[in-house]
Amino acid sequence: MNKILGLRTCIYRVNELEKATAWYSKAFNTSPYFNEAFYVGFNIGGYELGLQPDESRKGDSVLTYWGVADIRKSFDHFLELGATVHEEPQNVGGPIEVASVYDPWGNIIGLIFNPEFRLPG
Repeated sequence: MNKILGLRTCIYRVNELEKATAWYSKAFNTSPYFNEAFYVGFNIGGYELGLQPDESRKGDSVLTYWGVADIRKSFDHFLELGATVHEEPQNVGGPIEVASVYDPWGNIIGLIFNPEFRLPG
């Protein structure tokens, strides 16, 4: 059975990572806990706000990831319902895996398996 576990991560793709990092640091009044050329991560109230460099900036600028217990099973479930592939399941470090699909209306639905995630509170 497909089980959605709740919101986990929101990623903004930006074409000026350094400037965006400074702006988001001020906007959310926090410093990133992870800051590399390929990804900047902030912990906002226990949730992930990520910045990824993307020079093209041709849409797909926001990715919101919903937590799942099984990335492949959830990914396949959405495809069976008529979604199409945005990004195939992939490992992004340690045990964390992500994937995303387009819903039938062109919206992106991100899926993330992250056993390290803990709800705030």
